[in-house]
Amino acid sequence: MTALAIKPLEVAWDRLNTLMPVFPIRTQQQYDQATEMLNGLLDIVGDDESHPLYDLLDTLGTLIHVYEKNSYPEPDVSELDVLKYLMAEHNISDLPEIGDSNYINGILSGQHQMTIGDVKALSQRFNVSVTTFLN
Repeated sequence: MTALAIKPLEVAWDRLNTLMPVFPIRTQQQYDQATEMLNGLLDIVGDDESHPLYDLLDTLGTLIHVYEKNSYPEPDVSELDVLKYLMAEHNISDLPEIGDSNYINGILSGQHQMTIGDVKALSQRFNVSVTTFLN
């Protein structure tokens, strides 16, 4: 890369980090900020992979996941196990915010994968981070 190309890249990177920091997360404060931004992006983008901000959402989710994996080691539990636990803990058998009983049974039996929309709805329902369901 030439010196002429580097300067505009530095300016663009500084501007991006002013709007939304996109770099490895190293502190709890950065984690909190990134999680808040991820939730905001999920509100806008949802699971629309054709949305112009989808790659940013995906990148931010990856950065959050790496920080959580390094900072909060968890036992090897699947998102399905987490969902089953939360449903038992809250004594519920239906989740109308993500679908009918056939759809829920498909998820619980492992026949269906949760969508990003499902993950967002479940995180709101159970008041947990969206990353709880992203393994």
